Amino acid sequence: MEDSISVEPRINDRIRVPEVRLVGAQGEQIGIVSSAEALRIAQASDLDLVEVAPTARPPVCKIMDYGKFKYENAQKAREARRNQVLTVIKEMKLRPKIDAHDYETKKGHVVRFLKAGDKVKVTIMFRGREQSRPELGFRLLQRLADDVADLGVVESSPKQDGRNMVMVLAPHRQQTKQAQKKNTKATADAADAADAPATEETAGAE
Repeated sequence: MEDSISVEPRINDRIRVPEVRLVGAQGEQIGIVSSAEALRIAQASDLDLVEVAPTARPPVCKIMDYGKFKYENAQKAREARRNQVLTVIKEMKLRPKIDAHDYETKKGHVVRFLKAGDKVKVTIMFRGREQSRPELGFRLLQRLADDVADLGVVESSPKQDGRNMVMVLAPHRQQTKQAQKKNTKATADAADAADAPATEETAGAE
C-alpha cells in the first residue's frame, strides 16, 4: 500500500514485480528480464534500478545513479523557479470628475507600477447620473494612456462593465526586462527560501 501512494519511484529491491523491461545506463534497450536479474545488472555497475514507467506492462526500469538523478532534477526545478516571471496586475480606481491633484497622484501610482514591470487595471467608477455620461470616463482613460505612453501601452481598450469602465495598461517590453533584471536577486533569494524547509518568505506587493 505504501508503494502505491509514494510520490517517489520504486527503486532496487522495492521493485517487486516478476519482470521488467530494462533500459541500460546509456539508454540502451536491454529487453525484458526478471527483476532479480535487472537488479543484479544494476548492482554490478554500482548503480540503482529505478522504475520509470510503473503502469507499463511490464513496468519499465532504468539503470542509473538515482542520487545524482534526484539532485539534478532538484537543480532544474530550482532554476525554473529563478527564471519564472509572474505577471502582476495592479488596480487603480478613479472617479470621472477627479480633480487635478488627485489625478496626478493616481497617475504617479500608475507610473510606479509600470516602471516595476506590472500591468495596471484602471477602473473608472460611475455613480448616479454619471452613468449617463460614459464619455467622461472614456476621455479620462485616454488622457491617462497618453500621459504614460512612454512607459506602457493599452493592452485592453476601455470597456463598460456595469457601473464601471475598465482599461488595462501593460508596460513596454523593455520596461519589463529592466524590471526583471532589477528583481533578479530578489527572485533568486525567493527560490532559495523555497528550497529551505520550514521557511517561508513573502515579498510585499508594492
